[in-house]
Amino acid sequence: MKSGLKRTFASIRAALMLFIFSTSPLNAGEVRISAGAGMKDALTDIAKNYHASHQNTTITPNYGPSGALAGQILNGAPADIFISANTTWMEFLIEKKLLDPASRKPFARNAIVFTGTTPIQVPSMEDLAKLQRIAIGSPKSVPAGDYAMQAITNAGMKKKLQGKLILARDVRECLMYAELGEVDGGFVYRTDAILAKQASIRFKVPQNLHTPITFPMALTLKGALNPEARDFLNYLESPAAHKVLNAYGFVTKEAGD
Repeated sequence: MKSGLKRTFASIRAALMLFIFSTSPLNAGEVRISAGAGMKDALTDIAKNYHASHQNTTITPNYGPSGALAGQILNGAPADIFISANTTWMEFLIEKKLLDPASRKPFARNAIVFTGTTPIQVPSMEDLAKLQRIAIGSPKSVPAGDYAMQAITNAGMKKKLQGKLILARDVRECLMYAELGEVDGGFVYRTDAILAKQASIRFKVPQNLHTPITFPMALTLKGALNPEARDFLNYLESPAAHKVLNAYGFVTKEAGD
C-alpha cells in the first residue's frame, strides 16, 4: 500500500515538474546593464521597445556614476553590458580584463551645458564668477563633473570659483539641485538639461575646453557568453535605438555623426 502511494506521489511530482517546464519560456534570459545615470530615460525607452519583440528577455538596468559602476564590476557585481559616460572607466575595466575589448562600440555623444533658475545673467564661463553656489558632479567618479572641471580649469576659472562648487553624487542629483534652486546653477549633460521643468540652459560649454564627450559600450566577459546580451548590444546600434537617443538629445550616426 505504501509503495503504491509512493508511486502515485512520484507520478504527481513528475507531472507537476513537466507542467512547470512546459509553461516556462524556453528562451527566457536576462541582460544586466550598468550605465551612467544620465542615460536612464533613453535606455528605459529603448529597453521597452526591445522587449516588445523579445518578450522572453528581461533587461535589468543599474544606473549611477560611471566610476562607481566600474568599481562595482571590479568587485564582482553582475553585469553583461557596461555603458560609460567617458572613455576613462571603459579603458580601466578593459585593462583589468573584465570587458571584451572586441565588443567595444560607440554608444552616443553628448555636450555639457550650464543650467539654472537664477535671475542673474550667465551667458558664458566667465560670468560664473557672479554666482555663489554651483553644482557639479564629483569629478573623481562622475564624468560630467570631470568634463566640467576640465572646462573650469581651462577657462581660467578654477581660483575664481574656489569655495563655490557643490559636489553632487551624479549628474541627475546635480540637475535636481539646479531645478530646486538649491544652487544658482549646475553643469549637466545637454540631454539632462532638456528634461528640466524649472531650470533653463544658460550656455553650452565650449567643446575646446574639455575632451570629447563620447559614451562607449562593451560586453563584460560574462556578457560575451550571454546570447541575449550580444543581441541587445547589436540592437543599441540599430536605427530604432538611435531614433530614441536622438529624441533625448544624444548625437549618433543617424544624426550626422
